[in-house]
Amino acid sequence: MSGTLYGVGLGPGDPELLTVKAVRVLQAVPVVSFFAKAGRRGNARAILDGWLTPVQTEEPLYYPVTTEIPVGEDAYTEALRGFYAEAAERLAAHLSAGRDVALASEGDPLFYGSFMHLYVRLRDRFPTQIIPGVPSMAGCWAAAGLPMTWGDDTLTILAGTQPQSDLTAKLQTSEAAVIMKVGRNLPKIRAALADAGRLAAAVYVARGTMAGQEVCPLTAKTDDTAPYFSLVLVPGNGRRP
Repeated sequence: MSGTLYGVGLGPGDPELLTVKAVRVLQAVPVVSFFAKAGRRGNARAILDGWLTPVQTEEPLYYPVTTEIPVGEDAYTEALRGFYAEAAERLAAHLSAGRDVALASEGDPLFYGSFMHLYVRLRDRFPTQIIPGVPSMAGCWAAAGLPMTWGDDTLTILAGTQPQSDLTAKLQTSEAAVIMKVGRNLPKIRAALADAGRLAAAVYVARGTMAGQEVCPLTAKTDDTAPYFSLVLVPGNGRRP
C-alpha cells in the first residue's frame, strides 16, 4: 500500500500555534519534509524543533534559488520547475515504499505555500490529506492587536510583486487589505499606499509571532529593508455598533 502525503500547516511562526491535529500527524509519520534555502536550516525546521522525535527521517528540500533572480524572469521559473519536479519524486519514493510523509508548510499549506507545487504533482498518484494552519496574516494582525474587518468590510489580499499601478487601483477599492510578499517590494508598496490615500492607516509587521517580531505604523518605518516574513496590514473601518 502507498503512504499518505500530509500537507501540514505550521502556522505563522510561534511553535505553540500549531493545531493539535498538526502535532499528532507530525509525531506519527515516519518521514517529515520541509523547505529551506540552500545552506540554511530554515524557519520551518526551527518551528518543528519541539515536535519531532529522534526516530523520524527528515527530508529537507532546499530551494536552488530564492531572491537571487527576479521572480518574473524565465530563469527563475525554470529553476523552480525543475526543483519541484525533483522534490516530488523524492517524496514519491517514500510514498511508494508505503511510508507516510508530512510536508510541513509555514502558515497554511494552500495559501501561497510551496506545498501546493508538490501537491498537484502527487495528488493523483498517492492518498493526500491537508492539515490547515493559522495563516501568517492572522498571526500578524494578532501581534499588532489590529481589528481588520468590521461589519460588511471586504478583505482584499494583495501580492506586493504586482505593478505599482495595479496595487494602487486595488487599494483604492479595498475596504481592508493585506499586502503579502513585501521584501524588496516595500518602496513600491509604500508608494502605492500613498497614491491610494491609505498610507496613514497601514501597519508594518515583520516576523509576526516569532522572536524579534517588529510591529509599527508603516509611516514610522523609514528604511526600505524588509525580511521575507513581513507584510502590511490596512484595516477596514466599516459598520459597527
